[in-house]
Amino acid sequence: MLRLADWIDSLNRAVARIVRWFALAMVLIQFGIVIGRYIFGVNSIWAQESVLYLHAALFMLAAGYTLLVDKHVRVDIFYARASDVTRRRIDIAGHLLLLLPAMAVLAWWSWPSVRNSWKILEGPISVGGIEAVFLLKTLIPLFCLLVALQSVAILLRRLAGWDST
Repeated sequence: MLRLADWIDSLNRAVARIVRWFALAMVLIQFGIVIGRYIFGVNSIWAQESVLYLHAALFMLAAGYTLLVDKHVRVDIFYARASDVTRRRIDIAGHLLLLLPAMAVLAWWSWPSVRNSWKILEGPISVGGIEAVFLLKTLIPLFCLLVALQSVAILLRRLAGWDST
């Protein structure tokens, strides 16, 4: 079980190593947009949408890694003062009763939109934009998958009573 958890961790680490470069690309493209607009008087809808696509991909695909390194938002009223055993129980309950069902519901309800978007190869958000809204929508089930997988890895470790993070 722990080898599966390690494999899931390595998957989310690999995704994070790739998508972290999206932040640099966003800054450079946004800088180019500002220079183009205010110095040269030119504008590109495609460039503006590429920042949106990169931003969405960065946050959606890195969410599993964020969960792995325990940097997600947590309401820390009781958890911070709890014993290790209580924390483990809270984590197990939270993953089983909240996180995994939420990812399943989000994936279930978003899938028809993603499927239909792929059927018609849904075009740009704006005229002159990126002709790949279907890729943008695909981030939703990928987000669900990566977060759910990481949740399973954490659960495996909590149930085994062992935690490497």
